[in-house]
Amino acid sequence: MRKIYYCNPISSVGTSLLTSEYVKTETLADADAVLVRSASLHEAELPESLLAIARAGAGVNNIPLDKCAKTGIVVFNTPGANANGVKELAICGMLLACRDIVGGVNWVQTIKDDGDVAKAVEKGKKAFAGTEIKGKKLGVIGLGAIGGPLANAAAALGMEVYGCDPFLSVDAAWHLDSHINRVKTREEIFAECDIITVHTPLVDDTRHMINASTLSLMKDGVIILNFARDALVDDDAMEAALKSGKVHRYVTDFPNDKTAGMEGVIAIPHLGASTEEAEDNCAAMAVREMMDYIENGNIKNSVNYPSCDMGICTKAGRIAVLHENIPNMITRFTAALANEGINISDMINRSKDNFSYTMLDIDSPSTPSIVEKMRQLKGVLRVRVIR
Repeated sequence: MRKIYYCNPISSVGTSLLTSEYVKTETLADADAVLVRSASLHEAELPESLLAIARAGAGVNNIPLDKCAKTGIVVFNTPGANANGVKELAICGMLLACRDIVGGVNWVQTIKDDGDVAKAVEKGKKAFAGTEIKGKKLGVIGLGAIGGPLANAAAALGMEVYGCDPFLSVDAAWHLDSHINRVKTREEIFAECDIITVHTPLVDDTRHMINASTLSLMKDGVIILNFARDALVDDDAMEAALKSGKVHRYVTDFPNDKTAGMEGVIAIPHLGASTEEAEDNCAAMAVREMMDYIENGNIKNSVNYPSCDMGICTKAGRIAVLHENIPNMITRFTAALANEGINISDMINRSKDNFSYTMLDIDSPSTPSIVEKMRQLKGVLRVRVIR
């Protein structure tokens, strides 16, 4: 029986996938796996029993990734499961920025008791006139699960779309509309486009990619959308650009103490993935990833360990080893098994940064002795007997 701890309420679309082999526990201390949405685990005491943390969403800044990796806890996320919800909100953000819808709606509330609202509306609506998005140049930085479909949708709406993604996968490229202009650098996007939307992870190269220097390359009156990560934009530089008129509107799904009250900002309260469909999709994907790892040892969409998939084990046994990415580990594993007279029928080894994962299908059942010997090998973090 596997014990699962829910840090947040998890959609029943996901939890209904759990079989009778899984039971919900009310305490983290005895959990084999954790399902989490937004709750922070940075200060949590993670038990030795914990095998996996599955985040029902894409962002994992609420999880101590390195700490988990060093103790052999695999952390999963659900990239793409909420992509359509974010894509639709980004389209909404473009419309909100080009047409002063927010200003107009708020203004109507100030005249609702004037006695002749219809007359006041006809007289005052010109103050909220805007522009259409058709024909505008949209720059999409990051053409993955969200940026790619957004680029396609914008092209279908009549926009001239430019996209930049040096890490674009072959599969994602095949799904891009042929009318999208692929460019090699972000600087080309900055110089060319009327509206710029960012859809990249937060790494050293992308932190504050929108800053005083890059803003200076942009057209006057540019619109910038951020539905990816707060720190992709330098708030101080954005404030100065809004005041000078360099930026017409900044739409962000990540309000903070500075941007929430900043003039020219449309701050949305992190609603990108806040749809029933996205929550259901994320929950189902997280549960499936967690179950496949626990039952078969397969890893898909982990953020701290590499992807490995050997399907369902059909041999006498399967051993999974989480270990440091150092030389000669495979040699040590095979030697340890050979010394016990155990033959390896199939195996896979993958690495990700400082950590590696090895699965070995064997022709005879594993023994407590061989498992203990493998645990004692230098660099080994966790050994699991899958079968």
